[in-house]
Amino acid sequence: MPKLKTHKGSAKVFKARKNDYKIGTPGSRHNTGKKNAASNRKSRSGSALSNSDYKRLKNLI
Repeated sequence: MPKLKTHKGSAKVFKARKNDYKIGTPGSRHNTGKKNAASNRKSRSGSALSNSDYKRLKNLI
């Protein structure tokens, strides 16, 4: 059986945890000067990938 290559685009975005992946909050990469300070602070924390996405993407990384 051939090996699966790591999907490099996904590997740069997701960080592996014990049972899920951590992903940054959407909308936090650029144009943050227009957004209010509260939304910028909330976007620093990140979030977990949903279970359905985790099952779909776990072989890529």
